[in-house]
Amino acid sequence: VQLQASGGGSVQAGDSLRLSCAPSGRTSRNYAMGWFRQAPGKDREFVSATAWSISRTAYADSVKGRFTISRGNAKNTVYLQMNSLKPEDTAIYYCAGFYETSGRYYSTSQSEYTYWGQGTLVTVSS
Repeated sequence: VQLQASGGGSVQAGDSLRLSCAPSGRTSRNYAMGWFRQAPGKDREFVSATAWSISRTAYADSVKGRFTISRGNAKNTVYLQMNSLKPEDTAIYYCAGFYETSGRYYSTSQSEYTYWGQGTLVTVSS
């Protein structure tokens, strides 16, 4: 499965952006999706995740209340709505996925994710 992320751009602090991530081909299996980001000079970190089979989402403390993860009607596309953006949100954002198994519906750990998108750059200026 190849994932394609899009929606990044350059905005001012306080603005909003919506990132999208979709698989390039059809998949018949349920998959969990997550967003991670890597700021210049820093390690990649968890941002948000969502399950397929259960209604469960997770957020990093730094984005709670500002970012919302959701799936499209067909669940294939995952969105990350980012509001009240701050300069510290500047990073390359990556979407990632893994196929759900019993008891493993979403994860905040990068090591759980099998498939990764190419990244989309978000730049927030003050």
